[in-house]
Amino acid sequence: MPRNIGVVISDHITLGVVEGDRVAGNVVRYPGDRNASEQLRAMPVEELVRVQADEVKALAEGETVEAIGLAYPGIVRNGTIEDSPNFQQLKGCAMESAMREALAERGIHAKLAISNDADVIASGIAAQHGKLDQLVRIWWLGNGIGFGRYPAAEGVWEGGHTVVSLDPNERFCGCGGIGHLESIMGHRAMRLRFLDMEPEEVFEAAKAGDPRCSQFAILWHRALAAATASCIHMDGPGKFYITGPNAKFVNLAFLNRSVQEMVKMSPLQGYVFEIIDKSDEIAVVGAVVNALRA
Repeated sequence: MPRNIGVVISDHITLGVVEGDRVAGNVVRYPGDRNASEQLRAMPVEELVRVQADEVKALAEGETVEAIGLAYPGIVRNGTIEDSPNFQQLKGCAMESAMREALAERGIHAKLAISNDADVIASGIAAQHGKLDQLVRIWWLGNGIGFGRYPAAEGVWEGGHTVVSLDPNERFCGCGGIGHLESIMGHRAMRLRFLDMEPEEVFEAAKAGDPRCSQFAILWHRALAAATASCIHMDGPGKFYITGPNAKFVNLAFLNRSVQEMVKMSPLQGYVFEIIDKSDEIAVVGAVVNALRA
């Protein structure tokens, strides 16, 4: 049978052959060491394209490939990565055409679609949870803050850059904007804010009653509540999944109370949060779902 392959770039490159709503075999990660994020951020676009094409060819194993789904952080529209604050070399890259050319040189001709990296997580959850006929939204909590939506809709949907503070000192977002959700919640932003503590230490200290850290933990949750409430007021209620390496910091009870303070119109109060484990497999599946449905 023809193969479907998903490729997702985040802190590393993740690839896999997808059958139905699961990855067949093992998920491939490149590079395989702990400094993957730094290596990718320093890699020129031409090299990044070559690596992806070579890895896809290896996964194809000489078989026919039906669809290839590709996902990247940032604003992705019409086959182009218009901006990507955390991978600045990708800004303006016509990635779809570059990958088509690189794959054709390797004898691979397949249906191809590129998406935002958070959007493919939403698509993967929809596929694996039997919700391809429903609205699925996710918050990805990591170095940056991603907002994913399935099904895809017109617009930019850079929810991590939702303005949640009017404080002019909130300047920690990777894009340079003031008052963004990522400026408060992003892993990089937290490290810049607490130069003497890692994010894990901040939340441990908050639990122990440290005033500075406790105050920040409240701000952190209320920032996510504010961004979610804004989304509900624009896009309607429903389920929000929370995932990513920093989802472990979320206190769902407090987050729910915070949203309840912000969303008061009764038709909009049918919302719920669920934390799911970070999974590269979900994103790879979602990339293929988007490619097949493009």
